[in-house]
Amino acid sequence: MSTGATSTGLTSAGRERLHEVAERYVGDGRDPDRYQVPGLVGLVACGGDVHVEALGTMAVGGAPVRRDTIFRIASDTKPITAAAVLALVAEGRLDLDEPVDRLLPELSSRRVLRRMDGPLDDTEPAHRAITPRDLLTFTFGFGFMVEMFAGGPPWPVMAAEAELHLETIGPPNRDAQPDPDTWMAGLGSLPLLAQPGERWFYNTSASVLGVLASRAAGQPFGEVLRTRIFEPLGMLDTGLWTTRTERLVTAYRPSESGLVAWDQPDGSWSHPPRFGDGAADLVSTADDLLAFSRMLLGGGSPVLPAELARAMTTGQLTAEQKANGGLGADFFKDKSWGFGMAVQDDGSYGWAGGFGSTWLMDPNHDLTVVMLTQRMFAGPEPEPVHTEFQAAAYDALASKT
Repeated sequence: MSTGATSTGLTSAGRERLHEVAERYVGDGRDPDRYQVPGLVGLVACGGDVHVEALGTMAVGGAPVRRDTIFRIASDTKPITAAAVLALVAEGRLDLDEPVDRLLPELSSRRVLRRMDGPLDDTEPAHRAITPRDLLTFTFGFGFMVEMFAGGPPWPVMAAEAELHLETIGPPNRDAQPDPDTWMAGLGSLPLLAQPGERWFYNTSASVLGVLASRAAGQPFGEVLRTRIFEPLGMLDTGLWTTRTERLVTAYRPSESGLVAWDQPDGSWSHPPRFGDGAADLVSTADDLLAFSRMLLGGGSPVLPAELARAMTTGQLTAEQKANGGLGADFFKDKSWGFGMAVQDDGSYGWAGGFGSTWLMDPNHDLTVVMLTQRMFAGPEPEPVHTEFQAAAYDALASKT
C-alpha cells in the first residue's frame, strides 16, 4: 500500500471515512449472514497525529467501549514476545546463533520425522542444533501448518501433541496448558516435523520463545515482559492477564445462529495462567500497541538497539524456507517473516490476532493502524472491518511528494 510519498498527518475527509468504515460493522451480531462486531477500538497514527474510533459495546447489550478498553490480542502477542527475547540478546544473556541446548535442554539431540504425517518412531537425527534465530523466524522445525487439517485421521504427531495439552496446534487454550517445565518436557518428547532451518511453521516457536526468555532472565515470562517491554514503554494495561476486568471485553465466536460468548471478563484472562504463552496470551489496548509500534518505527529505543529492531522488522526467510512453508500456497507471495511477525514486500510489518485484532506498522509513512474487536476470526484471513479500516487509513494520509 505504500505510495512512495512522505506523510504529514491525516486529512479531515480521511478521518470521516475512518469513522464510516468502523461504524458500518458495529452491531449485535445476531444475523449470522452479516458480519458485525459488538464493539471496537480502531486507531490510526501518522507521526504525532492520532485518530481513534471507540464504538459499540464491550459485550452485547453491555457498557460502551472506550479508548482504554482492554482486548485479548491472541497472536499479536508474537511480536512483543520476539522483542523481549531480543532485549535479552542485547543484554548478553542470549546469542542469536548459539544452540538453545544450554537453556532448553529438552530440545537438544532432536529427532525428525521422515514423513510429517508418519509414525512417531520413524525418524532420523537432526542435522544441527536449534538456535534462537530459528525460533524467532519460526523455522525450528515444529508448528502449525494447514496441511494438518486437510482431512482424514489426525497425524500421529497431532494426536500426541493434543494428549500432552501443549495447545500449540490449533486455537489457544490456556486453561489446559501445564506449567512451563512440564510443557517443555512434553514438546521435547515429540519429534520435529522438519529439520531445523528447513521450513516455516506457525505458532509453536513463539510459545517456546516465552520459555527461553524466562530461563535466560531467571524470571517468570510475565516479569520479563514487564521489565523489558511494558514498563520502559509505558504499556501499563498489557499483560498475560488483567485485574481490570471491568475494562475487559467479552470475547465472542461466530456460529450459525450469530455470535456466541466464548470468554467472559471474569474468565480465563482474569487470573495468571499456568504457562504464559508467548504465542497468544496477552491482553492490551490500542494505545499500548501504539507505544510498542512507535518504539519499532523509531529505531528500537529504549527497548532495543537499532540493529536488532532493524533485524526484527526485516524479512529473514530464504526463498527455500518460504517455498516450503506458510499458511497456504500463496502465504509468502508478497511477504516474508521477520522476528515474530510478517514483513510485507513494501516494508510494512505487523500481524493479526485470531481473537479479532490486527496491527500494521509502516515506516514509509510513520504509520500505525490498530483494530481491536472481540469477535474471533472465522478463518485464516482478517475480516472486512480490519482490511477496510487499513485501506481507509492509507487513504486518509495527507502526503507531500
